[in-house]
Amino acid sequence: MITVSAYLAENPDPSEYEIREALSGNICRCTGYQNIIESVIEAAQKMKAIEPAT
Repeated sequence: MITVSAYLAENPDPSEYEIREALSGNICRCTGYQNIIESVIEAAQKMKAIEPAT
């Protein structure tokens, strides 16, 4: 979660490929990271929705 939080602060609209690259150093025994990737995409969308307008 810390890795994703820092990553989304730098790249608020990542592609699935970019997310996979960012998480490539983390070891997980999940089913191919798919649920994690989907969660990161959802988090990015929610973070964009609450950003103040500039």
